[in-house]
Amino acid sequence: MKKLIFTRFYLFSFAITLLSSCATKTIYYWGDYEDLIYTQYQTPGKATPEYQVDIMQADIQEAKSENKPLPPGFYAHLGYQYLQMGKIIEAKNSFEAEKKQFPESAVLMNRFLKKIK
Repeated sequence: MKKLIFTRFYLFSFAITLLSSCATKTIYYWGDYEDLIYTQYQTPGKATPEYQVDIMQADIQEAKSENKPLPPGFYAHLGYQYLQMGKIIEAKNSFEAEKKQFPESAVLMNRFLKKIK
């Protein structure tokens, strides 16, 4: 009887461990960022800079509400969209935000900032 209880407990524990390891948690809030990138390359006319900025601004608010950081490249991409719209100040702010969040991007972000001054 004890062996049967131990076996059931062992199998139950194994099942719980297996199922919990399948759940992936990410440290970043991705929102619609990946879908925007995909759409931009698959159907370029559909993902206009204005459309992308609107979606990305909503993602920023959602990330703040979930207290999660945005992924690498998010602010750089947002800055590029602002640049395409002619919004230089917003583009600079986005490149600075990317540089602040990911210091390893500083060399590239500094080049972008230097070119748009």
